[in-house]
Amino acid sequence: MAEFFYSLYFLTSEMAPFLLLGFLIAGVLRVFVPQAFLNKKLGGNNFKSVLYGALLGVPLPLCSCGVIPTGISLRNNGASDGATISFLISTPQTGVDSIFITWSMLGLPFALLRPFIAFITGIFGGAMVNFFNKKNNDEKIKVAKLNLNQQDKNQNFIEKIREMLRYSFVTFLDDIVKWLVIGLFLAALLNVMIPESFISKYIGNQWIEMTIALAVSVPLYICATGSVPLAAVLMLKGLSPGAALVLLMAGPATNVATITVVGKTLGTKNLMIYLSAIIIGAFFFGFITNAILPTNYIHTLGKINIDHVHGGGIFEWIKIISAIVLTILLLAGLYRKYFINHNISKSMEKIKGEHTVIVDGMTCHHCEGSVEKNLLAVENVIEVKADLNSCKVIIKGENVDFKKIKEVIDSIGYKFVKVEE
Repeated sequence: MAEFFYSLYFLTSEMAPFLLLGFLIAGVLRVFVPQAFLNKKLGGNNFKSVLYGALLGVPLPLCSCGVIPTGISLRNNGASDGATISFLISTPQTGVDSIFITWSMLGLPFALLRPFIAFITGIFGGAMVNFFNKKNNDEKIKVAKLNLNQQDKNQNFIEKIREMLRYSFVTFLDDIVKWLVIGLFLAALLNVMIPESFISKYIGNQWIEMTIALAVSVPLYICATGSVPLAAVLMLKGLSPGAALVLLMAGPATNVATITVVGKTLGTKNLMIYLSAIIIGAFFFGFITNAILPTNYIHTLGKINIDHVHGGGIFEWIKIISAIVLTILLLAGLYRKYFINHNISKSMEKIKGEHTVIVDGMTCHHCEGSVEKNLLAVENVIEVKADLNSCKVIIKGENVDFKKIKEVIDSIGYKFVKVEE
């Protein structure tokens, strides 16, 4: 138990300063980069739109569940299929928060490789979609369009700063808190339970390791941030750098929910291209990583980190203070997610003039926001409140067309279940 808690503390303290900085930059991107700007750059059936889809997707701090409504919304507002696929592939693989954490735990080479690979695979997948769908690229789903700059109106600089901080350390943190905590605890547990060099001793083949990593990663949800400590510990136990890269790339890039929505919204052909780009990219860059990085890369990095820890100094105090702050934020996030929000969900009851719709598939605050914004554009809808914990969406308005409500909900990747009596 002592070794477990020491490992947990070490992992947390190594991640904390970079994670807090990543959260802050995530808030800056959210508040100060208008979504209408993204829509403008992603429009058009050409290579430039695919390039922008990857370029804009790399720094955005969206997980594989949060990227679904964002990507579909961009498509519904004019983005081509190629740009949408490029965005869906590149965005969840990395983000400003995971880049900083990767740098702290896996070193600069991995921190540079992750966004580069996300960028290249996004372009590859998007270009293939445009190439194989030349005749169908102009067909768009007809859903209500939004004024995506509405959130910027009547906001002064101080209000934007407050919104940035709230998003950074409340909204965004709440979306990843569960998977980040699970990743930290699982990494600490694996570090204690698995013997040193276990993987290299009993497997020892890079292609088998990459295949296993890919088979585990593709169907499961693995947070881009929470996957970093897992990869670090598995590399210490003998996993090759290339297989670790496959885990870091394919895990966040896709899961069963993403596969289902992409297939339903963009079609089977585009889904096959989407998965092929991820799989081919994972094996190709995994092989390249094994060729350029030594098998004992993580051990050398670990010795440097340990020497640095024992060296003390101001950075050690920064890590300790950051670890304390991060722990408090994580505990607060878990409390909001499983206590406050749970109580709010239980209290969401229909009153006169309101309608309750049950919607499946909402998994984060981005999902709630996407449902609310899209439904607000429907005729006669005055107010919308979505709650992912209860799967309820409260709609206020008279003579609401629920056929249109169902059409909008289904078109952005969620499932309209029923109108609650």
